[in-house]
Amino acid sequence: MQKSLNINPDKCTGCAQCELACSYESEGVFNLSKSRIKVFKFHDEGRFVPYTCTQCSEAWCQQACPVDAITLDLATGAKIVNDATCVGCKVCTIACPFGTINYIADKGVVAKCDLCGGDPECVKVCPTNAITFVDANWTGLDKMRNWAMKTDSGSQASA
Repeated sequence: MQKSLNINPDKCTGCAQCELACSYESEGVFNLSKSRIKVFKFHDEGRFVPYTCTQCSEAWCQQACPVDAITLDLATGAKIVNDATCVGCKVCTIACPFGTINYIADKGVVAKCDLCGGDPECVKVCPTNAITFVDANWTGLDKMRNWAMKTDSGSQASA
């Protein structure tokens, strides 16, 4: 069974533990700019939204790569960037509609989430369980359906 990251922004406190764990696991340093997961901050609203590669089944980044540096890890389902093959052209960063592939200037290559080989560090350190690792078959449609079926007594009372 393949798994994927599931992010619940309602639970995110913006603590950045996921970003720090990711940068340490992938680059060996605690540096938010080197993390493959980012927490977008909506300061005015006091809200935080973690985001990272969704490991698309039709990975546009992979299809766009002119040197085939992005391959599929059959065990995890992650799309993996091979640093030795990557020429740093950044075509994949343009192809990704979610902006989750980043150019690493000091290495001259791109980087993206690789699911830590099937044991994501971001999941392990998230204190609120805003990031979980779930069965990949749990689709976005199911999430939307569950959200649509929720009732909010506050909005019904004011209607």
